Amino acid sequence: MTDTDTFAAVTPDFVQDALAAIGLMGDGRLMPLNSYENRVYLAPLEPGTPLASTHPAVVLKFYRPGRWSTAKIEEEHAFGLELAAGDVPVVAPLMIDGRTLHGHGGLRFSVSPRRGGRAPELDDDETLEWIGRFLARLHTVGARQRFAQRPAVDLASYGVAPRQWLLAHGALPLEVERAWADASQDVIDLIAGSALSEPANGTMDGQSSAIARVRLHADCHLGNILWTPTDRPGGGPHFVDLDDCRSGPAVQDLWMLLPGERAERQRALVMVLDGYEQVRPFDRRELALIEPLRTLRLIHYSAWLAQRWSDPAFPLAFPDFGSVAYWRGQIDLLRAQAEAIEEPPLVA
Repeated sequence: MTDTDTFAAVTPDFVQDALAAIGLMGDGRLMPLNSYENRVYLAPLEPGTPLASTHPAVVLKFYRPGRWSTAKIEEEHAFGLELAAGDVPVVAPLMIDGRTLHGHGGLRFSVSPRRGGRAPELDDDETLEWIGRFLARLHTVGARQRFAQRPAVDLASYGVAPRQWLLAHGALPLEVERAWADASQDVIDLIAGSALSEPANGTMDGQSSAIARVRLHADCHLGNILWTPTDRPGGGPHFVDLDDCRSGPAVQDLWMLLPGERAERQRALVMVLDGYEQVRPFDRRELALIEPLRTLRLIHYSAWLAQRWSDPAFPLAFPDFGSVAYWRGQIDLLRAQAEAIEEPPLVA
């Protein structure tokens, strides 16, 4: 199955048939939800049918073929269930007939409860502190064991490998290829030797003082946290979409929540860590990894877009990607990040 027709079969009838194949009956309505990587639908259930009394509507996620192995998806699901069992407010997949991962028409899919909410207000100190406590609870569960299948957030997988892919596949216009190759190599050289270049299952020098790796959400941006009113039962933040969960330093789940310029990021960091350290200690050495992680995400994100460009949804959603102007913008960002990496880290 090529990227062009990966999800061509996912019609409304296909989604309803997938529900029926696991013993659920949709009422015929479907609402597509925002997702570029996978295909996700909200499906109300027919009253009186299985699950409908506790879950009037469910969310189906059809996984992109070839991205994650079945073992990696099942490990994601197990992590979500472990978090939920530990009273961490995440949206975990439902267990149906003893399984969380199902198949239909050559695609794998999961079914999750519907959970609403809005994006949290990150300019509110109390909200930031609450999210800090929430992340600490997630990391407390994440530190109990290692992932056996999922990859790590590190220099190799977030920087070196995507850079090599982009250059090997001719993803950049010739006018900017050399400049981008040089800028990306410069930042990789700056990050080499940091904790992000250490092996995933140990340290380069075998010392126990290395920064710890925990199981993470790993894609903790504003769109993956939903907030419900705090005057309702279970109100506050909850996480959605563990699709990118990986192991890595705890700060990976904090830095994307730090907005704006340095002074704003400094203020937000103080509030997030105030909440975090009410629940779990935070290793201040990880603050030096914020700019390297931000830099690696730039390279990783460009490769992610390029690798999916034959999926018709991507050119529609990202019309400027791949242009000379896009890559010149990336070169400027990487050069700015090279300077940021060498600045003193944020403090708290």
